[in-house]
Amino acid sequence: MEGRVEREGSLRVRVAGPQETEELGFFLGQILPPGTFLFLSGELGSGKTLFTRGLSRGLESDELATSPSFALLHKYEGRLPLYHLDLYRLSRPEETAVLGLEEILDEEAVVAVEWGEVARHLFPGDYLEIRFAYGEKEDEREIVFLPHGEPYRLLLKELAEKCGF
Repeated sequence: MEGRVEREGSLRVRVAGPQETEELGFFLGQILPPGTFLFLSGELGSGKTLFTRGLSRGLESDELATSPSFALLHKYEGRLPLYHLDLYRLSRPEETAVLGLEEILDEEAVVAVEWGEVARHLFPGDYLEIRFAYGEKEDEREIVFLPHGEPYRLLLKELAEKCGF
């Protein structure tokens, strides 16, 4: 795994395969504070759910995170609750009302949303956007962390230090 801090506090990380993707999520999960909102974007199979599995481990959950594509929402208990949403199957903003995302955001939890473009109107002012892209090699991925707000710039600085970037 290799990474570098870029302009405006963003972080770009190249992982060699699934194990490093999950490990990066684990490192982030260990340092997440209550009220964290993560927006995960990227093509199908690019590592979003695998990364979230690492997050849940880093948050000390005993449950193995899986894709909530059909259930739309999974909750994992740990040091902090983790709400993992996959909105791939939703196409209109009004469909998000059934999820109770507004109530979830009021909790002292971590919220990770995949395919959240349809719910951008519900995002808090500060959040961390994480973009997943295929790398040059088959299992390689490039993961870019974009902080929206000062708390997330500081969080990325801490993550970079934790990972030795």
